[in-house]
Amino acid sequence: MYKKLLLIFLLGLMGNLVHAQTEPVSPAEATHRLPLNKVKLYGGIGYGTGLLVLSQAWYAENGFDRFKFFNDNAEWLQVDKLGHTYSTYHFSRVNYELLSRTELTHNKALMWSSLLSTALFLPIEVLDGFSPDYGFSYGDMLANAAGSALFFIQQKSWKEQRIKPKFSFRSTAYPDMRPQILGKSLPEQLLKDYNGQSYWFSFDIHAFAKESYWPKWLNLAIGYGAEGMVFARNGENASAGYSNSRQYFLGLDFDLSYIQTNSKFLKTILFLADFIRLPAPAIQLQQGKITGHWLYH
Repeated sequence: MYKKLLLIFLLGLMGNLVHAQTEPVSPAEATHRLPLNKVKLYGGIGYGTGLLVLSQAWYAENGFDRFKFFNDNAEWLQVDKLGHTYSTYHFSRVNYELLSRTELTHNKALMWSSLLSTALFLPIEVLDGFSPDYGFSYGDMLANAAGSALFFIQQKSWKEQRIKPKFSFRSTAYPDMRPQILGKSLPEQLLKDYNGQSYWFSFDIHAFAKESYWPKWLNLAIGYGAEGMVFARNGENASAGYSNSRQYFLGLDFDLSYIQTNSKFLKTILFLADFIRLPAPAIQLQQGKITGHWLYH
């Protein structure tokens, strides 16, 4: 999953540098649409470069083996599966922001942005299939499709995104126990330490109740995470003397999409920052115990 998080961030940055704008295109702007060939060119270069970097960073050292399937659905208390859903959702979002500004119709831009988001992650799953350390996971593919579907259904039904997956991270002590797997440095831990990762579904309350006085910028979010995972599977952790457990959260979140600015640079920063849940109050449920946090990240 951490490979996809890195790829989606790089592609999101590239897409917004091509055209940093988040509000819908008005009729007056229709004559200034992005050339579709230009989007294909930059997208192809960015995607190809990303795959090349990933193949060298994660697969080159150990080489490739025969293709195999691998059932990893029971690993990491499914935190990694939410990471796949998160990644393809935001990949769909980036694709749609670009394609909706070309000559494609709204329906075609939506369809292609969602289909491509799942299809373009397929080569990564195939590379995993040939890797001696991994394998092709049908669970990962289902999670990928779920992320694209979440974006597609909302945009088709409401013409806006009222429920956004978000990501947050906090440092833990677990990487010290298995640094090769959970990360040696903070950047590695950000991508590899599932104990520190939380995934949220941020609900835009104002969008669901537009006539209410609920602040536009304030969302409610439900989150999921886990800790105690030094090894991937429950049995492995128990055998090594570790106790892993699930975490559930209910908290506040900030919707940065409502911030208006004419600066393309700030639009890019706000668009990318809307991928994450900023520190905010939250209630945590873990092993039957409820804990309140003034600022949880």
